[in-house]
Amino acid sequence: MNYLRLIPTKVNIVYLCGDIMSKLFSFVGYMEGFSFLILMFYAMPMKYFAGEPEMVSLFGSIHGGLFVVYIGLLFMGVGKHWSFKALIHGFIAAVVPAGPFLFDGLLISGEYDLND
Repeated sequence: MNYLRLIPTKVNIVYLCGDIMSKLFSFVGYMEGFSFLILMFYAMPMKYFAGEPEMVSLFGSIHGGLFVVYIGLLFMGVGKHWSFKALIHGFIAAVVPAGPFLFDGLLISGEYDLND
């Protein structure tokens, strides 16, 4: 029996992890982007026009947590799956409104993939 066939190759493990990493990063990016839009277009008007600041506290906390996770995943992916340029562009995208949506499209297109 050939035991080497039972052991997955390093390339397959890296590809699988990269696929999972890309999907997770994409999901968190969309959630971070939507939480920002909810914060700006729902919670802030509720605070200033309706006098209810509770929504800003709630959605601000959610958005802050998702922002930290987004940046953490970006740091984890750079060097293993994406180039250093992805770190710079991803950080800029994280602080620009609708940036995560645009950055996700570039990430899916393979613009930042490492060349093996």
